[in-house]
Amino acid sequence: MKEIQQSLLHYINTINQWRKKRVSNTTFLIIAAAVVGILAGTASSLLKELTHTVANFVQNDLHWKYKYYVYFLFPLIGIFLTVLYVRTFIRRSKFQHGISPILYNISHNSSKLDFHNIYTQIIASSLTVGFGGSSGLEAPAVASGTAIGSNIGRFFGLNYKETTLLLACGAAAGISGAFNSPVTGMIFAIEVILPEFTIPSVIPLLIASAIGSVISQFIYSEPLFVLITNREWSVKAFWYFVLLGIIVGGYSVYFSRLSFFLSGVFKKIKNHYTRVWIGGITLGIMIALFPLLYGEGYITIQKLLDGNYQYLLANSFFIKYQNVAFMLVIFGVLSVVGKSLACIITIESGGNGGMFGPSVVVGGLLGFVVSFGVNQTGLAHLNVTNFMIAGMAASVAGVMHAPLTGIFLAAEITGGYSLMIPLMIVSAISYFINKGTLKYSIYTKGLAEKGNLLSQDHSILRRIKLKYLIEKDFVVLHPDDVLKNRSADIIGTTRNVFPVVGKEGELTGVLYSDQLMELLISNNIEDKLRLIKDVAEPASKTVDLNTPVFDVMQIMDSQDTRILPVVDSNNLYIGFVSKSGIFSKYRQLLTRQEGYMQ
Repeated sequence: MKEIQQSLLHYINTINQWRKKRVSNTTFLIIAAAVVGILAGTASSLLKELTHTVANFVQNDLHWKYKYYVYFLFPLIGIFLTVLYVRTFIRRSKFQHGISPILYNISHNSSKLDFHNIYTQIIASSLTVGFGGSSGLEAPAVASGTAIGSNIGRFFGLNYKETTLLLACGAAAGISGAFNSPVTGMIFAIEVILPEFTIPSVIPLLIASAIGSVISQFIYSEPLFVLITNREWSVKAFWYFVLLGIIVGGYSVYFSRLSFFLSGVFKKIKNHYTRVWIGGITLGIMIALFPLLYGEGYITIQKLLDGNYQYLLANSFFIKYQNVAFMLVIFGVLSVVGKSLACIITIESGGNGGMFGPSVVVGGLLGFVVSFGVNQTGLAHLNVTNFMIAGMAASVAGVMHAPLTGIFLAAEITGGYSLMIPLMIVSAISYFINKGTLKYSIYTKGLAEKGNLLSQDHSILRRIKLKYLIEKDFVVLHPDDVLKNRSADIIGTTRNVFPVVGKEGELTGVLYSDQLMELLISNNIEDKLRLIKDVAEPASKTVDLNTPVFDVMQIMDSQDTRILPVVDSNNLYIGFVSKSGIFSKYRQLLTRQEGYMQ
């Protein structure tokens, strides 16, 4: 086995050496981005195809006269199969869902994502959503795409910045393939995934996103929504769009807080299968009351966009009220709350999916409730379709803190480019409200609370290993040394700090050159004959090899020093780490990071 691994590593190294000699870095990254786009677009398409195949089997091909009496159990079955699959086949590493783990791995794990995410995200989410779980496929598509980009970068031995770029290309292609929206895919990668953005990264992102969309159309050509074109908006509706932005922004705050609250509730349930039963049964009851909560929810949005408002109550216990306008508004409000709860319960009880799609659905429903409700009052006659499209944009902008993603997503998936100004207004307002209230998005709040949301400086420092910064060219003094006998060593060194090390190699203290020189030039002969242990001072603070470099910098600042001794777990002296050494390594990484595409 070891021989096979060594042979494989040698083969990979040979390919990389040939690539570095024959292909420029810029050209290679563009080629790699295209490959990532092909694979991520394929993965996204397979995800949709597999999910809808499972859903079609459950809803149409499975013939059993009692099927509809236990219809509400299907989400429970889907979540159970998802948990069973994960716990059976994914044992070596932790299975994680959503965008947050991707952001964590970018900043803490050098953009390394486990290979199994390429296929496990597809299988798990298709089981969850195919059986009616009320979550979205977009986050799994992103997770699969980012894993593809990450592993291709690692295969070719790319550095952190280049690997992160390919990871972002996978995210762009995943969104592009899921929504058939290449511009949105690129903007999503810039707004949400990339820790920092540079102009040269646009070309690989564009290529990956465009190819992902093309591949998706080849494999799964069914559009998310039937395009709605030539939808002009009236300036008279301006203040109603402002009102919509405020309402959606406020609701996005509630949605985010509800998500973290329920996440905490489910985490208290330690047994995985207990979570499945509680979440699955609760979800089934909700779907029995509100059938539109079943699955992604895009079918309901399409019906409402088409003007079939009665569909909101179709197949429900309240179908007899579907011609009562007031009941449609009430049911719409309840559906908004229900969709939010159903999505979170699906994910937290063990299902796999994301909140991207549900946020689109919730935004569309809020747009319907506001516009249709206003129309019933007679105060104005608003275009319901326009407000639904605007609601989608505002919801994504608020929940994800990604206003540009919301704007272009709503425009691309519905063809509502003529609504660009209303989309900009509602997205800006919703983003402002959520950002001003919560500061962090639904993806970053959990990371921030655990101290895992890093700035660019912090992210770079996290990648520096302390063992590579240790300086050892110091004159080592021993406790029983006579000061006069070591005068030549003390005067001859360029260092101004001296470690005092015992017989076993343990660090017993430190001395500085100004202290020693004061004793050496003293007129009192007894000062020159003093033992080192009599004048040495204990180190005020030490660090070990496992101390993060960012923490080392904080210790230096708190101690008002530019150098610290480094010891091992047994307090044995290793060397020193200096602030100048850290800055030098930081500048090297920053220069490499900024110049990767030049």
